Amino acid sequence: MKKGVFVCVVIVAAVLLFRITSNGKHLTNHVKGVVKNIVSIPDYIHEEGDSISTRVVVPKGYQRTKYVKGSFQEYLRNYKLKKHGSPIINYDNTQYFAQHWHDAILEVPVPSNGLQQCADALMRMRAEYLWDANRKDEVGFNFTSGHYCSWKKYAEGFRPKIKGNKVTFHKTASPNTSKSNFYKYLNLIYTYAGTLSLHTELPKVKVKDLTIGDMLVKPGSPGHIEMIVDEIVNDQGDKLFLLAQGNTPAQNVCLLKNFEDTSISPWYRFVENEAVYTPSYHFEKALFIRFK
Repeated sequence: MKKGVFVCVVIVAAVLLFRITSNGKHLTNHVKGVVKNIVSIPDYIHEEGDSISTRVVVPKGYQRTKYVKGSFQEYLRNYKLKKHGSPIINYDNTQYFAQHWHDAILEVPVPSNGLQQCADALMRMRAEYLWDANRKDEVGFNFTSGHYCSWKKYAEGFRPKIKGNKVTFHKTASPNTSKSNFYKYLNLIYTYAGTLSLHTELPKVKVKDLTIGDMLVKPGSPGHIEMIVDEIVNDQGDKLFLLAQGNTPAQNVCLLKNFEDTSISPWYRFVENEAVYTPSYHFEKALFIRFK
């Protein structure tokens, strides 16, 4: 891990010029001052770290905000990462065309069916947290139509019958609470939910109230969504955040660099209602939502 600072190095070059006169060869020293600016971008990546909290270094003067053990915030902050330098892989096992956008790859498996796109990957992370925390009955998401589809009812055997925007649920399958059936449920969610349904369903959050787990969203078809996965603060109350995203086509969830302010990358600073530029998307304003 390296840390850089802005350095101004003055290089004094001694130029030896020879002047030949009638008396012979005389040595004349001409010293020219050459100023060379060397800009070293701060590096906040610890390559050996295997989680978000151990991979990304906190800038001087900041500290990580504290959250309750077992919280969604701590779950995301300590999310496991693939080895440093791992590429972004699409669902069909090809490499994504833009490999310079990210600083880390999260250990979120990518199904080969291509369904797990930007919003889907974040819904999976939320659902897996609730599963691991033994809060399975809280797993549920709205379809874009507005109809709520819970894991609890799906596990009991209820399946949606969809006709246009009309959705009804009927018990057509045997009860099954297995993890494999849980992922079949998530595939259903990926099909009928997305950025638009999340934006409609979930509460909005002001920038001053942001926490880990909140999501930067542009609803639509297509839209885009990215999740805050870490948060730090200094003594003046200035906060910085890390962003992670899934994408279309379905691919690895990655931790994004900050090309707009490389002095703090991969950390981000948000301002209420101002645009946010990330490597893959331009959000016209900082609009955030939060899982219930």
